[in-house]
Amino acid sequence: MQHAVGSPLPPPHQSGHGWTPAAHDPGAHHPGGHPGPAAHQGQVPHQGPAPHQGSAPHQGSAPVPPPPPAPGFAPPGPVPHTPHHVQAPQAPETTGHVPLPPGGPVGMPSAPPAAAVPDASTTTIAVLLIGPAGAGKTSVAKYWADHRRVPTAHISLDDVREWVRSGFADPQSGWNDNSEAQYRLARRTCGFAARNFLANGISCILDDAVFPDRPVVGLGGWKRHVGPGLLPVVLLPGLEIVLERNAERAGNRRLTDEEVARIHGRMAGWYGSGLPIIDNSQLDVPQTARVLDDVLARSIASPPSW
Repeated sequence: MQHAVGSPLPPPHQSGHGWTPAAHDPGAHHPGGHPGPAAHQGQVPHQGPAPHQGSAPHQGSAPVPPPPPAPGFAPPGPVPHTPHHVQAPQAPETTGHVPLPPGGPVGMPSAPPAAAVPDASTTTIAVLLIGPAGAGKTSVAKYWADHRRVPTAHISLDDVREWVRSGFADPQSGWNDNSEAQYRLARRTCGFAARNFLANGISCILDDAVFPDRPVVGLGGWKRHVGPGLLPVVLLPGLEIVLERNAERAGNRRLTDEEVARIHGRMAGWYGSGLPIIDNSQLDVPQTARVLDDVLARSIASPPSW
């Protein structure tokens, strides 16, 4: 095939001149170095400067469609001006599909009108069940949470404390700074979990052996971690019942009789504190849960001072 002689060369690419048709003409990079279709025999080459992008094709020649842009290449053109103060809307920050709580303390549940009797089984509340080892706190809390008519979670302090595997500070080996620190850490963790559940409309019941002679790390700590809306209830059967139930335990949950008697004696300090106390010595778990509902209904109508 013969080629025309003396056809004009494409203008050289210069830095800063941007994109030119010659630089992206498919004929300019044709394999083998062949020029584009305008240089073949029988066609009159266009005289004059190369047409700018967007100019009309030369009269008499077939229009050549522009080549597809290379990946990542954006041909020049008018760039729309975007004000710097305009920002794209951002999706709200969430964890999965469950919003996190704002972090504030949980307030007291709204009391119904004086003429109405509150129904504790359908109110979103947070309950702290207090009692010595062997009082039945965990069994009652689980049953109560299982049989409510609204979503309810059970949060056991001992379960959370035992999340620590290596380095677990077992109080049975002696109370020390490590066991005290792990108890406090477990209480803070339970408090955050309680606020998170309540922020999403789920009631919760926590159980802990809180002593009346340690108000700062006991009820005071729970009020800081959860909020003043937490409703404390003391579960305190007789000593002989506590000893009998403790004997049925296994592992590090089982204490010596001397330790059980000492804890039970300290728990007796809740009498006269103003907190509601349930003596479940002669009650099974379902009966105790029903009494707990009655006590909570009164606490909602007239919150205890603690």
